[in-house]
Amino acid sequence: MFKPGQRWISTAEPELGLGTVLRVEGRGVQMLFTKAGVLRPYAQDSAPLVRAEFRVGQRVAGKGIAFVVERIEEEDGLLVYRGEGRQLHEGQLDDEQSISQADERLTGGRVDPVAQFELRLDALKRRAAARRSPAWGLKSARIDLIPHQLRVAGMAASRPAPRVLLADEVGLGKTIEAGMIVARQIASGRATRVLVLLPDALINQWFVELLRRFNLAFAIFDEERCEAIEQAGDGRNPFEDEQWVIAGFGLFDESPKRREQLLATGWDLLIVDEAHHLEWSPEGASPRYAMVEQLAASSPGVVLLTATPEQLGRSGHFARLRLLDPARYHDLDAYLRESDGFVALSRIADKLAESATLDDAERTLLAEQLQDDEDAQALLEVYPQADSGDALLNTLIDRHGTGRVMFRNRRASVGGFPKRLPELRVLAADALDETERQALLAEFHADIQQPPASLEYDYTNDPRIDDLLTLLEAHPQEKFLLICRTRAKVLAIEETLRTRSGVGVARFHEDLSLLQRDRNAAWFAQADGARLLLCSEIGSEGRNFQFAHHLVLWDLPLDPDLLEQRIGRLDRIGQSRDIAIHVPVIADSAQHMLARWHHEAVNGLQESPADGRELLRRFGGTLASLAEAHARDGGGRDQELDVLIDETRAAHRELAAMMQDGRDRLLELAAQRAPQADALEQALSEADGDAVRDTFIQRLLEHFGVHIDELDVDSVLLDPEYLATDAFPGLGDGPQSATFSRRAALSREDLTLLRPDHPMVAGAIDLLLSSESGNAAFLVDGKLPPRSVLLQAVFVLECIADRHLDAERFLPPTPLIATVDTRLQARNGFEPSDEALQRAAERKSDLGRYRKFIAQLVPPMLERAEQVARAEADTLAQNAAADARTTLGEELQRLRALKRVNPGVRDEEIAQLATELAALEQALPQARLRLDAVRLVASPDFLALR
Repeated sequence: MFKPGQRWISTAEPELGLGTVLRVEGRGVQMLFTKAGVLRPYAQDSAPLVRAEFRVGQRVAGKGIAFVVERIEEEDGLLVYRGEGRQLHEGQLDDEQSISQADERLTGGRVDPVAQFELRLDALKRRAAARRSPAWGLKSARIDLIPHQLRVAGMAASRPAPRVLLADEVGLGKTIEAGMIVARQIASGRATRVLVLLPDALINQWFVELLRRFNLAFAIFDEERCEAIEQAGDGRNPFEDEQWVIAGFGLFDESPKRREQLLATGWDLLIVDEAHHLEWSPEGASPRYAMVEQLAASSPGVVLLTATPEQLGRSGHFARLRLLDPARYHDLDAYLRESDGFVALSRIADKLAESATLDDAERTLLAEQLQDDEDAQALLEVYPQADSGDALLNTLIDRHGTGRVMFRNRRASVGGFPKRLPELRVLAADALDETERQALLAEFHADIQQPPASLEYDYTNDPRIDDLLTLLEAHPQEKFLLICRTRAKVLAIEETLRTRSGVGVARFHEDLSLLQRDRNAAWFAQADGARLLLCSEIGSEGRNFQFAHHLVLWDLPLDPDLLEQRIGRLDRIGQSRDIAIHVPVIADSAQHMLARWHHEAVNGLQESPADGRELLRRFGGTLASLAEAHARDGGGRDQELDVLIDETRAAHRELAAMMQDGRDRLLELAAQRAPQADALEQALSEADGDAVRDTFIQRLLEHFGVHIDELDVDSVLLDPEYLATDAFPGLGDGPQSATFSRRAALSREDLTLLRPDHPMVAGAIDLLLSSESGNAAFLVDGKLPPRSVLLQAVFVLECIADRHLDAERFLPPTPLIATVDTRLQARNGFEPSDEALQRAAERKSDLGRYRKFIAQLVPPMLERAEQVARAEADTLAQNAAADARTTLGEELQRLRALKRVNPGVRDEEIAQLATELAALEQALPQARLRLDAVRLVASPDFLALR
């Protein structure tokens, strides 16, 4: 079937142009789309490919010649086209050829219902509009429209290959920001191969976040998977088996082989979470740091997620920055001196933002910073009059050394968080016998270990169960989220509650499948569903339960950051009510001591401490030992705990003051002032309000036999029982609940948010447009004058370029409709009458008997329609090139100007943008027309014309 050298076209991606069979191995085939710069592997028996076979009478081009085909021969499995005394082997054909057979179907009398033509045309228009949008790849993402997150994603996505450090304070959504960057890079074609590298404990969280929030199905790689791939015996590098990979650091710590394989694989985008755990000093680096450094050096795009700079210490912060730009950040001492200068400008930045008066020392310092900028000096002379503070602040931000590589948002500046209402519920200890006391102490030991020790739990007589039931009874209309350390605890609590109460209880832990977790979370989200959700530690990660307002902490972690992560399930931006945090502890237990330390020393139940990790490092060991001794002795260590609390509280105040004094306000302001955020938020808001689009999606799914039932005002059920093709994406597991409402999708993670860029919808559009469905139609229109025949030809203007250029933001595959009459006159703006479209469904067209007449009528009309469309296409292509020239040219000019005052602008970034602009200026004007569909529109006396 496949042979090297043959030419094929992807029906799913016709814009790639003609592909060439590169190699055939086993049941697979590799196809090279040269001009688009894409290499695609396919399975032979299911590849969305059709042979590019041209027929006699069609025009072919290649090697600088073009002719009309007069004869076709086959030589060793390859086609040879001959005509006008010339010949071309199929391997010599240009990548751009017109291969539509819509006109052949029409002249052969094989037409589809008019409704299918209208659906196809609508799909072409909507795909083009969606692909041009700056929100492409994010419209179907389950994300709230939070300005600071959109701002980060907008700034990063505007760069061909972002190399950025995300250092927002805890709870502001660094993972969501990174996911948005990944989704945009993949959707735009800039990143084909993506690696997410992180601590092993975060693998599940990232997998769920990328899949459920961004519809990105990453593959988790561990040793077992690598071995299974290697057992195939073909010598493949395991990491080349998938395009999108998640891997934990643990896989490489003890395996030089896996490390070498990972480094040998090419990646377009590298994501590293918890990057502050990568150890570096001027004297040397840890193996993990060294591995990431090598990956970062060979990957165009790099996104690091890390604790905030204050938590890292400035040398640790420098260690992250040098991964992004080693040429810029090569000297720690120079970086520290530069940082001191920017910190000194922070107070001035605050005053400029408020148009407050500067003192003489501040004016002098600012003048020194702006001495090479005459315009800025002029603004400073009239400040604070003439409203010049904003312009001065923007100038300072542009000069900020790390402002282009780092994004830093703080909870205080973002706002929108609820109040926390902590309640330490101290329960009497006399209800426990000695065995139960020892069990409680063993539970504490298991909880503070990493990973937790395996224990069996019996909560039959545990006072915390009684207290939980009391809480539930006191708030009969409220939802409660309970988080505990392990799955074993979840099961033990559930078992005890089953025998004590009839309250609805849902479970959520790591041993449940993703589908089971979704169903349980959905049951908890329903107004009449479960009132209590029992979560293990890992089961709660990456989930949004903000419709609940009561959090029960069955146990407490030693790490304040982990406690903050738990509270963050409810304490989120957009939470509509204050959060009640219930901490049941038994008096004089180790858990009681730990709760007092978190509450009284760190204030972790009421606020989000930025120094939690440092406080744990200083006092965690002492606290654990003291809590154990207190529980073992039956109390008596309260005075020692009071001393420890005082010491921790003092250290907390000192660290907070140090962080406040060392804040780099320019860095924070840089993350708050970005025009890209406005465009992204506006595009997403417009997409949310497009009700006509929702109707189109329903028509599209119903076309393939997907039955749609309305479940309630915000959700529908997609039932594939009568699905017309097995190739339809996304419904292989049966019926699926979906919604057109972002609000509903955010509150219920079992609902698919239907948008044009959702894999199911985008796949359905590709499936429709890659088929013949609707590409030839016939319509009788009583509004036309007698003896009238019009031909509507739908062409698609496509730019074939390297996918990494993201040319489609300027010129997506765009449908152009050219209408001509039998006198070969253009009928611009013609639209069939509504009555004709309505009546078309009532009659079935049979043109088979009139094939000869139509075959004579259509070709000259189609040729003229192509001339009309080509004139419009040339204008669109030139406008797209001008748009690219303006947009990228202005950015290039800005970067070159910034480079003179801001060393954070990389030479590579400027060179890459210049190369991209040059390539687009060459590719866009060469966009080609491809015939996609035709429709013959005739007056009722059409048959009399014959």
